[in-house]
Formats: sequence, structure tokens, C-alpha cells
Amino acid sequence: MGRIGAGHAETLRGLPGIGEVVVADADAARAREVAGKLGLRSVGQVDALFTAGLDAMVVATPTAAHAELVVRAVEAGLPVFVEKPVASDVDGTVQVIAAVRRADVPVQVGFQRRFDPGHVAARDAVRSGRLGWVHTVRSCTLDPAPPPDAYIPTSGGLFRDCSVHDFDGVRFVTGREVAEVVATGANRGSAVFAASGDIDTGSAVLTLDDGTLAVVSAARYNAAGYDVRLEVLGSLDGVVTGLDDRTPLSPAGEAFRPSGPPHTAFLERFAEAYEAELRAFVDVAAGRVPSPCPPEESLEAFYVAEACEISRRERRAVTIEEVRR
Repeated sequence: MGRIGAGHAETLRGLPGIGEVVVADADAARAREVAGKLGLRSVGQVDALFTAGLDAMVVATPTAAHAELVVRAVEAGLPVFVEKPVASDVDGTVQVIAAVRRADVPVQVGFQRRFDPGHVAARDAVRSGRLGWVHTVRSCTLDPAPPPDAYIPTSGGLFRDCSVHDFDGVRFVTGREVAEVVATGANRGSAVFAASGDIDTGSAVLTLDDGTLAVVSAARYNAAGYDVRLEVLGSLDGVVTGLDDRTPLSPAGEAFRPSGPPHTAFLERFAEAYEAELRAFVDVAAGRVPSPCPPEESLEAFYVAEACEISRRERRAVTIEEVRR
């Protein structure tokens, strides 16, 4: 019942086909508080969810708890929606995938950009061929302010925690896989990043399996506002998503000038996408459609993040095959 969990619970209670939303948290008082505000049922500790008569489960806990809860849920026959990542590392993700396959129960991973109208439209433009052959993709995720200091040592690092959404977005929009990465990073903000072996700013150049180049940028300090954009440039045309009246950019000339207030966080920027992915999960849980983002998709994005982290640390190009399990 943290920020994303409470947001999902509020969305779910308003979706057609949902009879009841039951919530729990390691902090039982927090669960009761959120349940009271939203008119939901709280069962206290998380273990109690498994005897609460659920039809499906949404896992929005800290990363370290994802794998165990997903495995317990599928072994109990419960379809699962889980926020990224599926597990804290590649090996853990592979183990979860094996458990999901044994249970033959659907799991959907929360890469919400797959449901963002702009990303979907960009994908459609690529598939239609109207862009010609794609030569460059540019994607960025720029946070207005860093997360709390206590979160940084457990985050997995900027590429795994933040840029993994861009990596999945690039794969989703282009329909291609990443073959090789070259990544770097810097620290000019809080000392907690360097102390944790992390970075507050990072960039990666991805070479896709058809030769397309994708440039991914991430930063924890972008006080102008929350900025997520993706550009797809082709031999015939180009498209961009995330460039609108709320994009936190100030023009150097007299061209495009945003007129609305900038987005302040991901829940606001991707509100429509978060609702759409949960609507899709309701259909998955009801057995009407297969998972639109199974754990195998999450693993591919995680491989890219892992390769970027190795590239940054060792200052060299890293192929995805080098990190693949």
C-alpha cells in the first residue's frame, strides 16, 4: 500500500467486473488507513491474502518481495500482475519464470508504457512502414527529484530501476531485440549514489539486431518536471511521444512552447496507461486474453539493464548474449 499499490487499488475498485478489492501490507496500519479512505477491505498481513478468497493478485511491494509473492500466487492458482522487476536479479527472474511455467498460470508485468497511447501509436507507425526503415530511437526518463536516500542502495541502480522502462519501450515500439550496449554514467548530486555504487545520470547506446541505434538517457535531477519522451526516426518520417503542452522544456528560440504545468511524477504522466494495463489484467485474470507482458518480456529488458551496468562499470561494449542465462 505504498504509492503505486494504493494507486492500483484505487483504479481497480472502479473497473467493471471487479467485485471486491482486498488489500494488505507489511505495515498493517498503512493497509487499514488506505482501505478506509478508498472503501476497500483490509486483511492486515500479506499472508492473509492467500486465504481471502481472491481470484487474482496485484503485487506492488518493494522489489525484494516480488519473486516470492509471484511464485506463491501462481502455485495457489492466482493470476498475478506484478510491478517490474519480476525479481531483484537475472537469476531470480529466470527462477520465477520456471515456476510460472510449471504452474501454467498467467503473469503480467507492469511495463505501463506498453499501454501509453503515444507509445502504442509510435509502434503502429513503425509497423505500418510509413516511417521507412528506422535508423534512430531516442528515449529518456528524467525524474524531477531523486527517490529517498534509503531507497538508492536497494534500487538495483539507475539502469535496472529507471531505464529498464526505456529498454522495454524501445523493444516494444521497434519490435526488435537489443544486440549490444555501450553505457556510461555520472554523479553530480547526492553522495548517496556514489556510496551505493550507483549513478544519478546515465546514458546508453543500444545497437538493435537490425542495426538500428537507440539512445537512452536517464537522470534523477530534472527539477523542471517529470519528462518521458520517445522519438522514432526513420528514412521517410519521424514520430515523437511525450512532447506536448506539459513537457518540461523551455525553448531556446520561438518554436514549440509548452503552456501547461509540467508533470510531477509517473503516476500523473502515465495515468491513462496505468488504468489500461489493469483493464487488460482483468481480462487476463478472467481467462479472456493471454498476458500482454509475460515475465519473459521483463527478462529481456532486464538483460539490457544488466549489460548496461556491466558496460558502465567496465567501460566497454557488452553484448546481450554475454549476460543471457
